[in-house]
Amino acid sequence: MSVAGDIPAAGSKEQPRSGNRAWNKLKANKSAFVGFLLVVFFISIAALAPLLPIADPTATSWGAIRNAPSAAHWLGTDELGRDILSRMIWGAQASLLAGVVSVLIAVSVGVPFGLISGYFGGWIDQIISRATDALLATPFLILAIALAAFLGPSLTNAMIAIGLSAMPIFIRLTRGEVLAVKTEDYVEGAHAIGLPTPIILVRYILPNVFAPILVQATLTIATAIIAEASLSFLGLGQQPPAPSWGSMLNVAKNFMTQAPWMAMWPGIAIFLVVLGFNLLGDGLRDALDPRET
Repeated sequence: MSVAGDIPAAGSKEQPRSGNRAWNKLKANKSAFVGFLLVVFFISIAALAPLLPIADPTATSWGAIRNAPSAAHWLGTDELGRDILSRMIWGAQASLLAGVVSVLIAVSVGVPFGLISGYFGGWIDQIISRATDALLATPFLILAIALAAFLGPSLTNAMIAIGLSAMPIFIRLTRGEVLAVKTEDYVEGAHAIGLPTPIILVRYILPNVFAPILVQATLTIATAIIAEASLSFLGLGQQPPAPSWGSMLNVAKNFMTQAPWMAMWPGIAIFLVVLGFNLLGDGLRDALDPRET
């Protein structure tokens, strides 16, 4: 006889219906749906970059240095004659990869610590909470720059630095949600029938704190993209000649009067993708809130 199946996780029978309702609410939210479309657009062009009929993003042309947008180069060329449209599309891969991987690192490390801290309490909670407070006392970007400088300049190290810098946010969020959920009747019932602690955490607590974690992850991707652009701007992220929106801005600052399009396009791209993730995150927060009808 399996006692694990005697206590259904809260809302488990309503998952398909709740998922459809959340999607319908998200579509009905115009700003959230615009954010969703922006995110899908940038993910699509980043994924399709190898298949698109565009120029080599690292190919130079001394006869096309800092050319204005034209039929030959839709977004113009940079200081080495490289096609900006091609570099923008390939640069989207670096920015989105950094945003998603950084948040995955933050979630995979922060959520387990938050679960342990909120569930067990006591001295374990004190140690984790005080360490989290110390990390949160340092501004996010300053901590990311310090870690990236310590690890060395590369996109991989930048993603690790951003992920570790965002980790305290997920520890604090998960801990607070666990403190509220662990007193629910279904958790007490799981205790009463003697289920092991790992099963209680994974099957009964984690699914019921997943929604706020998902919302925070979506919003943190936007922050991580800005952080990656900042690190690349400082020379601590994607290394030349590989394209990155941040490194493109770093070079473009020297040609603001001669070739303003060099800074305009990566700036617009960063603005739009960050706007998209922020709008999507706000929409997910409303769509996944059970109190909203």
